[in-house]
Amino acid sequence: MRKWPEKRAKAANCQITAGRLIEPAETENYAAIDLGTNSCRLVIAAPTPSSFRIIETFSKITRLGEGIINNNELSHAAIRRTINALKVCAGVLEEYAPIARARYVATAACRRAKNCRYFLDLVKKETGLTIETISSQEEARLAVVGCVPLLNRHIKRALVFDIGGGSTEVSLARMTNSGRALIEGYVSLPYGVVTVSEAFPNHDMTDLAYDTIIERTHKILEDFEAKHHISEAIAAQEIQVLGTSGTVTVLGAVHLNLPRYNRSAVDGLALSIQEVRRTIAKIKRMGDEGRRKHACIGMQKADLTIAGCAIIEGLLSFWPISEITIADRGIREGILLDMMHVDRQKKQTKRKFRSRCPFIRKKHRQFNDNQRGQEAVNDQ
Repeated sequence: MRKWPEKRAKAANCQITAGRLIEPAETENYAAIDLGTNSCRLVIAAPTPSSFRIIETFSKITRLGEGIINNNELSHAAIRRTINALKVCAGVLEEYAPIARARYVATAACRRAKNCRYFLDLVKKETGLTIETISSQEEARLAVVGCVPLLNRHIKRALVFDIGGGSTEVSLARMTNSGRALIEGYVSLPYGVVTVSEAFPNHDMTDLAYDTIIERTHKILEDFEAKHHISEAIAAQEIQVLGTSGTVTVLGAVHLNLPRYNRSAVDGLALSIQEVRRTIAKIKRMGDEGRRKHACIGMQKADLTIAGCAIIEGLLSFWPISEITIADRGIREGILLDMMHVDRQKKQTKRKFRSRCPFIRKKHRQFNDNQRGQEAVNDQ
């Protein structure tokens, strides 16, 4: 067993899940980084026949988008916090090298920031990591791909919402017979938990502020609904609804009364609309102080959770949703599944070519044998 240095984890004040290092001879390691408006997340995983097995994860709240609503720029303090977290990511990746394939993406904060190019160049210079800023459409697609393992194969369509720090992506997807997800449409709400909490800075959002977010969400969703007739399909139980975000997983943990957060208990949990509303009411009753002290919320998420609850209520009150499936997965997992699928397809194509062209393979072997024989003669 080889672990990356513990002092690095303590210095970064981060969450770490360590696992056994898989040697290259056994399998290949893949890596993904999701650099969001609120947090920086890394995952390293190894492929399995049906999915992947997580080797190592790292997560740290950096609030990269803090204050971005004021001047559309990343602040110096936010940049330094984020680069420090990315240095830890670079150290983890070095410990698990070689990495077969990797993709590192940034989302809403970098899409919005005028000084994004300066920030990403600085990241490259100080950490060696190359990060790409992806579109809201690509962000929505990756969130759906990451949630595919939780989709009910008997329900052919899914509505997936991903509440980020700076935006909220809502995607409508259709499952193919092969288990692939095709995006029928998506809409991006131009706000997430960080931007909402900064727009309404009171520790406890007023009822007026809370209702304003709900009303604005309804207004944005109207065109999306008119185009895809989602309400009718949900009422006919033809669509499964999944939610992925820190707020959604907090709902699951609070509903279960967990003494501390447990991913395996929350990921895939289905809650009825009544259970969701009761849990949101419970979170509201805690007040800011209660949320700060709660083991599954804490100081860093206390203000963000109420902002997320407002967005969730905006979504759930717009459509006749009776149940949501909670997903503790999303963009990172989507990146991994994407890369592994591409490599798997390449290997299958190569195997098919070899099986269909035995003559070419035979001539290739004969050429190699003749070449080795000639080399042996020359040596003598």
